[in-house]
Amino acid sequence: MAKPTAAMVLLLIGGILVLAGGAFYLVLGTTVSGISSLGSTTAGVVGGALGTIGAVVGAIGIICGIVMILSSIMLYTKPAKIKMWGIIGLVFSIISLASGGGFVLGFILGLIGGILAIVYKG
Repeated sequence: MAKPTAAMVLLLIGGILVLAGGAFYLVLGTTVSGISSLGSTTAGVVGGALGTIGAVVGAIGIICGIVMILSSIMLYTKPAKIKMWGIIGLVFSIISLASGGGFVLGFILGLIGGILAIVYKG
């Protein structure tokens, strides 16, 4: 059975970018939270809230990136379930927009890869 190589590569690269974007936001959020605790009380509360939001956004990006990478690997190793893994990759690509979508490029590549997997005729 033929394998959807283009869909797998695009979804993999998109997942890597989403993972990198999530890690960036996670590090940025924890740094902001740590730095703000050194300031005054008001700055500490506001900075702590912003740091927590950044950490949550980063965690969402990391989870979406991991699932996108796993779905791209499963596209290639389990070609009998291409549509299912394409839909999973597409859904987590869309969810990754909540975390910046891997600098937006990761979202776009994941979206295209997911669509290519869904429409693939092998």
